[in-house]
Amino acid sequence: MALLTPQGVKKVFQFQKPEGREYLRKLLNWGEFDEVRDSRTSILLDTLYDSLIFAVGKGFPWTKVALVVRFTEELLQETKGCSITEAIIVLANKLRDYQEQFNMIHLLALCDYFHNTFLRHYKLYQYVLGQDQDVNLSIAYLDVCTPPQPLPLSQGVDQEVWKHEQQVAELDAAQVQKRTNVLLLKEALKLEREHRLQKMFSGVLQQQQHEGLRKEELENLINEAIHIQIECLKELLQYEIQITFDILDLKLQKKTLNLNAPVPFPLSIMGQPQQDELLKSTKASKGKKGKAKK
Repeated sequence: MALLTPQGVKKVFQFQKPEGREYLRKLLNWGEFDEVRDSRTSILLDTLYDSLIFAVGKGFPWTKVALVVRFTEELLQETKGCSITEAIIVLANKLRDYQEQFNMIHLLALCDYFHNTFLRHYKLYQYVLGQDQDVNLSIAYLDVCTPPQPLPLSQGVDQEVWKHEQQVAELDAAQVQKRTNVLLLKEALKLEREHRLQKMFSGVLQQQQHEGLRKEELENLINEAIHIQIECLKELLQYEIQITFDILDLKLQKKTLNLNAPVPFPLSIMGQPQQDELLKSTKASKGKKGKAKK
């Protein structure tokens, strides 16, 4: 409390509450503490800070404001473990001890303050400040994902128009996927054909090294190779025909969508100059109609 000077308490009052509490802690020569885990020290600091604010609000001189803080700290210390009756006696004795340092108005204000705060909630003060508490605290860190920055309203479109654009985009994507599937099938059939031909020719080459090939065997070899080629081409052709029909169906759906496309509100698709021209022409037409009626 030695560092609590009139200049110090004045500076505490000039700060906002968080900075004022921190500055008061330094004036009291308290070490740093965890506001969450050391709740007792935090509440005690709040009590001293509130008494300082009370004294300033009641017009105590700066020298007396420092005394109010000291008075509060001593009262809290001397009433630890006391009953409510004993606490009232301690408060009365302290007011008597300080009567030479405060005038009667300030003593009455001080008495009312502690009666309405400290004594009214005395059991709570005793429970929090008078005994050790078992604190079971768990801390969880959660990542909060903020929504993306919205685009300017000038880039917005009508809801029905947006839905139409999404449906068209889905049809376009489906067409691209169909064509991609054809290319993938071509590559797969090519690999399968090469594998089957390689397997067939490998067996023939082994036989040729031992016995040689007769005319009939060579014809069968050629026919088998042709058969493999035809099978692969047949499968590819069937798939391409099916894909072609699917793509045509998608194009028909897209054409139908475009024919039934929603019409946006005129002003929503115009630029600002066009809107201004439209408003001017509307006002001019109204003026002409008014003159015609006259």
